[in-house]
Amino acid sequence: MASDSGSKKDDKESGDIKGLLGDTVKKVFTAGVSAAFMTEESLRTYLSELKLPKEAYNLLIQSANKSKDEITQRVSKEIVGIIDKIDFVKEFSKFAETHKFKITAEIDIIKKKPEEKASEEI
Repeated sequence: MASDSGSKKDDKESGDIKGLLGDTVKKVFTAGVSAAFMTEESLRTYLSELKLPKEAYNLLIQSANKSKDEITQRVSKEIVGIIDKIDFVKEFSKFAETHKFKITAEIDIIKKKPEEKASEEI
């Protein structure tokens, strides 16, 4: 029976380690996914709480920065593609057909003072 209680203790410790490892993996995965939307400083703060080895920490930071760059490039490329497909002359023509333009201007003519004339002639 002593072996049974020792076995249960080992199982419990093994389960604790697996639970800890599982929680850490979940947190690292969450950090990896959300890293694209976090600033580098906030990501560093989050990862420092996980107490990871320095190599893993640096790898996650590098991966996050690479992911941010890739997302930025893809979004930029998509936006440029959408803008390239727009025919601005055609769209403005459609707009102009259904809208009136009203331009209002106000002009004031002000006489110069005598000392302003003298300084401009010099």
